[in-house]
Amino acid sequence: MKQAQIGLIGLAVMGENLAMNMLSKGFTVAVYNRTQAKVSEFVSGRARQMNVIGCYSVAELVRSLAKPRLVMMMIKAGQPVDDMIDELIPLLDPGDIIIDGGNAHFMDTRRRVKLLENQGFYFIGTGISGGEEGALKGPSIMPGGSHEAWPAVKPIFQSIAAKASDGAPCCEWIGPDGAGHFVKMVHNGIEYGDMQIISEAYHLMRDGLSLSAEEMQDIFRRWNETELNSYLIEITAAILGVRNAEGSLVLDTILDAAGQKGTGQWTSQTALDLGVPLDLINEAVFTRYLSALKEERVAAAAIYNDAGIDRKLADGQTEIVVESIRQAVYAAKIVSYAQGYALMQAAARLYNWPLDYAGIAMIWREGCIIRSVLLEKIRQAFTEQEGLKNLLTATVFHNMIASSLPAWREVVSRAVEAGIPVPALSAGLNYFHGYISDNLPANLIQAQRDFFGAHTYERIDAPRGQFFHTEWND
Repeated sequence: MKQAQIGLIGLAVMGENLAMNMLSKGFTVAVYNRTQAKVSEFVSGRARQMNVIGCYSVAELVRSLAKPRLVMMMIKAGQPVDDMIDELIPLLDPGDIIIDGGNAHFMDTRRRVKLLENQGFYFIGTGISGGEEGALKGPSIMPGGSHEAWPAVKPIFQSIAAKASDGAPCCEWIGPDGAGHFVKMVHNGIEYGDMQIISEAYHLMRDGLSLSAEEMQDIFRRWNETELNSYLIEITAAILGVRNAEGSLVLDTILDAAGQKGTGQWTSQTALDLGVPLDLINEAVFTRYLSALKEERVAAAAIYNDAGIDRKLADGQTEIVVESIRQAVYAAKIVSYAQGYALMQAAARLYNWPLDYAGIAMIWREGCIIRSVLLEKIRQAFTEQEGLKNLLTATVFHNMIASSLPAWREVVSRAVEAGIPVPALSAGLNYFHGYISDNLPANLIQAQRDFFGAHTYERIDAPRGQFFHTEWND
């Protein structure tokens, strides 16, 4: 009987495209979906005449696999994953490997790794980025968990992963327990920040400069030929050129209420848990919540329609302002990456993960949503400066940010005066100003805390860790 090298559970868009990717690379794949008609449709349709084994039960899928068995789940995160693990365990042998390729919370992955290893199995929680096209043609893959399972999985994952310009696969082992899913979560947080920054640039040009879709499309195309070259800038230019059958810009027909699937929220919550300032990324998450309040915003706009907001940025200075916006976008983009990396570094310290920060940048070079030429400079920063604590202090970024700073400040100032919200651009700027400030007003906060709650404070003329209290009322 022909046996498969890997079994895949879940034939929704991502699962089906990953299966096609594996099949196209010569692997024999067993597939199963709870809706059995989906299995028949796939085997007789897209996967016809390929090395695919259609299975109509989990037990049949397990029987069709060569040992050690590799079972990859592409199903909804949360309880469905635990339920499927419970169904699989009685059917597997010690040494078999379960892989979760969904967007699982990293703490769930940590728990599952421990649970399965205690029973003699291996578990890999792998982040996959690139959307349905990436799944089919080559995604960025971030596996973590039971390292003993990596040799069995590596040939398949690195074969189906995107390839960088030097031929290297955009897939490497991330680290133990939940490290793979954590890095994917941070990837998504940076993605939130990047998307918000770009949308603010679009807002500034659309309303503040009254530019047409064609003019903005040309600008984003030109930006994509600079240090801003990235997938998100590229698709923004493409979006600005798509019209419907009536000739209207499709973008103009889309309601301004952004959705989200929760990974950005996880990033923000984790930053709070770990005590890492994530201002820009948090604002990107909160701004999506604000955008969802469409009806409230429309009512509030009517109330304040006489508040003197004209939303005009410049008069006769369009080219100058556009260049300033470009520089502001670039500087804020660096901050978004810097905050994401700071969060990874904090988690690595807490969970004892040996994360390779330069290597993670290399994994993100192709296939993923945040792929960008900026990642090569991030790799350079972590390679050249051992113990680098924050990308903002990296030598490779110092001159770039310093030269962009006047334009960044100007854009935020103009936007505030014009009444155009720029939460990510301004939060990024505030974070930068705070990070480079050697004397913040937190001394007053400490005095207030000590005044009303006797929480004590440290002194500038005493060693760190030595605390004092003042009887303020006396």
